[in-house]
Amino acid sequence: MSKPTAENLPYRPAVGMMLLNRDGLVFVGKRIDQTQEAWQMPQGGIDDGEDPKTAGFRELEEEIGTRNVELVREHPDWLLYDLPSHLVGVVWEGKYRGQRLKWLAMRFLGRDSEINVATSHAEFSEWKWLKSADVLRLVVPFKRDIYAAALTAFDDLTAK
Repeated sequence: MSKPTAENLPYRPAVGMMLLNRDGLVFVGKRIDQTQEAWQMPQGGIDDGEDPKTAGFRELEEEIGTRNVELVREHPDWLLYDLPSHLVGVVWEGKYRGQRLKWLAMRFLGRDSEINVATSHAEFSEWKWLKSADVLRLVVPFKRDIYAAALTAFDDLTAK
């Protein structure tokens, strides 16, 4: 069986969370499944019958061990990214060409000690808070455009 081409595959419905602390810093986690250093904001698939907000709260609990957050704002658009060609047909059981994300700005209400990336669905090996201007330099190149769009949309909420 030949490897699927991106043009024949749909985008995976997903949600991305720009999690902000009280100082307006942005949460990023270091991916555990990458050979190169790769950091990202929490994100994940939207299950059948699930809305983006419900998925966002679920994904935060799965990835960082807490849902002690409040929704501040939802991005008005769905943002797309394509996987690099070497990952098409490999990740997500080969079903998708990339992701179609609804971004949510969320404020973390707890203490840093509540964050635990060593969950049963662990995706991150470590985490940190960053100024929004520092996020893009740590993100894998194929996600930079949608991260830039999310950061721009929520810029008024972040520390510079």
